[in-house]
Amino acid sequence: MADDAAKAQGNAAFSSRDFTSAVIHYTSAIALSPTNHILFSNRSAAYASLRNYADALSDAIKTVDLKPDWAKGYSRLGAAHWGLKQFQEAAAAYTKGLEIDPSNEALRTGLVDAQAMKKQEMKQRAKTANKFGTAAFKKKDFEAAIQHYSTAMEMDDDDIAYITNRAAVYLQMEKYNECIEDCDKAVEKGIELGSDDKMIARVLTRKGTAFVKMAKCSKDYEPAIEAYRRALKVHCTNAEAFNKLKEAERAKQVWERREFIDPKIGDEEREKGDEFFEKKMYADAIKQYTEAIKRNPEDPKAYSNRAACYNKLGAISNGLEDAEKCIELDPKFSGGYIRKAEVEFYLKEYDNAMNTYASRGGLTPAELKERQAKGMEDPEIRNILTDPVIRQVMSDLEENPSAAQTQMKNPVIQSKIQKLISAEIVQMK
Repeated sequence: MADDAAKAQGNAAFSSRDFTSAVIHYTSAIALSPTNHILFSNRSAAYASLRNYADALSDAIKTVDLKPDWAKGYSRLGAAHWGLKQFQEAAAAYTKGLEIDPSNEALRTGLVDAQAMKKQEMKQRAKTANKFGTAAFKKKDFEAAIQHYSTAMEMDDDDIAYITNRAAVYLQMEKYNECIEDCDKAVEKGIELGSDDKMIARVLTRKGTAFVKMAKCSKDYEPAIEAYRRALKVHCTNAEAFNKLKEAERAKQVWERREFIDPKIGDEEREKGDEFFEKKMYADAIKQYTEAIKRNPEDPKAYSNRAACYNKLGAISNGLEDAEKCIELDPKFSGGYIRKAEVEFYLKEYDNAMNTYASRGGLTPAELKERQAKGMEDPEIRNILTDPVIRQVMSDLEENPSAAQTQMKNPVIQSKIQKLISAEIVQMK
C-alpha cells in the first residue's frame, strides 16, 4: 500500500539521519492513513531529532490520543516535553507509560532523568523565589516576602534555608507562634537531611529569640533558655546563642527578683535581723538582713545594718561594700557613712574615716535633737561621757583635730568615739 511505502521511505531516511526527509515521507504516509498512531509516533521522533520539539509534542499527543494503551506513545510524549524543558510533564508521561508497561527500560530511564531534571529546575526556581523574598524582606514588605519564601519551600523542601528565612519574617512581624512553628519544622527537616549543625543551631537561636519576645508579656523565659541551650548543644561555639542565653537567663532573674520584691516583708525581715543583732548573733542577723534586701533591694537601712554585722565579724570588704551601697541608695542617711567610717578606722585610714564622718547625710535640728535624746538614754553613752579622756578627745575634735586623730588610734578610744558619733552626740565637721 502507498502509506506503507511512504512509511518505509521515512524509516530509511530516519536510519540514515536524514530527519528532514523522514518528516516529509511520514507526512505523506499520514495523509494516506490519518489514524495510524505509529506514523505520528515516528514523525514525532523525527521532529524531536530536528529539535523541533513543539511539532514533536503535537504528534506525540496525537499518538496517545489514537492509541492510549500503547506505552511507546508516552515515551514519545515524554521526550517531546523533555526537549521543551517541561520536566514535570515529561515525568508524568513516563509514569503513565510505565503503568501500561512496567518493565519498559526506556520509560524507566526517562522517568529517572526527568525527575532529576525536574528537581534541579525546581531548585533553581526556588533560589529565584528566595531572592525575591530577601529583596522584599529588605524593603520591609513582609507579606510579599512570606509569599516568595513559601513558594521557594514548595519548590524545594530539601533546603531548610527557605523556611528559616520565613521564620525570620514572622519574627519581624511579631507573629511569634508562626516563627516558632517554622523553626521546629526546620530543625526536624534539618536533622532528617543531615543539615549543617551551624544552620540548625541558628534556627534554634531564632526560636529562642521568638520565645524571649513572647516572654516580655508572659514572663516565661524557660522555653527560650531551653532553645538556646539546644542550639549550643548542636553547635557549642555559636556565639549568638551563647550571648542570647545569658541575656535570657539575666532577664529571667530580673523578673523573678521583681516578683519576689515585697517591701512590707522586707521590713519584717529587717526587724528580725535587728533582734539577732541586739543578741550579738551577727551571723543570724546577716541572714535576715540578706532576706530583707532580697525583698526590698532599695532599703538603705538593711544594707547599713548588714554592714554593721559584717564589721562586727571582721568581714571588712563585705561591710564596706554594703556601706557604699547604702550611701548610693540614700546619700542623706547617716548609717552608711558611719559603717564606712568604721571600716576605715579598722584599716587605720584615720583621715579618710574623719572625712567620711564629716560628709555623712545631715539631720534637721529636730531630728538631731531627738537622736541625741535617745542616745542619752543609753547607760553606756552616759558612762562614756563621764570618761575624762573621752571628754578631752571631744574637746580636741573641736580645737585640735590632729591631737584627736592621734588619740583615735587607740582602739578603745576609737570604739567609744564611734559610739558617740553613731548616737549623734559627737558631730564631725
